[in-house]
Amino acid sequence: MRVFVAGASGAIGRPLVPKLIAAGHEVTGTTRSERKAEAIRAAGADAAVVDVLDPDALRIVVDAARPEVVIDELTELPDRLNFRGEDTYASTNRLRTEGTRNLIEAARAAGARRFVCQSIAFAYRTDGQGLRTEDDPLLDDAAGGFGSGVKAIREMEKMVLGSEGMDGLVLRYGFFYGPGTYYGPGGSSTEDIRRRRLPVVGQGTGVFSFVHVDDAADATVAAVERGAPGVYNVADDEPAPMSEWVPAAAEALGAKPPRRVPVWLAKLAAGKGAATFALELRGVSNEKAKRELHWQPAHPSWRTGFAESLS
Repeated sequence: MRVFVAGASGAIGRPLVPKLIAAGHEVTGTTRSERKAEAIRAAGADAAVVDVLDPDALRIVVDAARPEVVIDELTELPDRLNFRGEDTYASTNRLRTEGTRNLIEAARAAGARRFVCQSIAFAYRTDGQGLRTEDDPLLDDAAGGFGSGVKAIREMEKMVLGSEGMDGLVLRYGFFYGPGTYYGPGGSSTEDIRRRRLPVVGQGTGVFSFVHVDDAADATVAAVERGAPGVYNVADDEPAPMSEWVPAAAEALGAKPPRRVPVWLAKLAAGKGAATFALELRGVSNEKAKRELHWQPAHPSWRTGFAESLS
């Protein structure tokens, strides 16, 4: 099967490309850097240097690849997230809206029959109890820059799920950890934990769902090959409150236990959005992805995953 991967040099694209090739697919990956294109070629795929915000150039590249499936892994997040920054998500928002629109149009013109798109599993509304499923609503009142990010996610998902002539699948990934991620070796969040700059806020009741980037790539390969159109949560089997996972990450790093700070101080220092995550976030159920994509995470718990990747 011919597969086109937009954003093939990103955190998930790096493991995804070789996994697709190992599964027997012909892969073309895109990036905006010739240096990163060489890494894609070294993995065994064809590579194209193109800006997805240039619709004419993109259409030429996609048409030349003649893909049956197009994968959208487009992001441009900074090395360190700033919940207070109004422009933190600006570049990624544009890729997820304008870039995805261009990619869908190019995919349709090239005759692709399937479109698989990256989204996030931590934009669900936080009211109520229990794990979020794909049927639960997304946030409609997120604060600051993250609010603009959720708005872009809504627009992107609507385009993908409504893409005429193609099966649209949206993969809502949990928080990535592993190589090249915020929670990987050398990642900004990992370093914050190491230096005790990522405290437990209040009671730390916000529930996080993580996924190792290799498992996210495996789920994406599965979505290329099977699964009905729709939304899928892609996360591990053990959602956990902040009060558990931050101390465990510190222990895996051999660092001192995290500090604990009151809610008012977290809001003052990091903004309302960060405090909301720490206190109100709801983890997600991965049952649909496991059932319908026939996917099982090789790292079913962040506990062992953190211990392996951070120690």
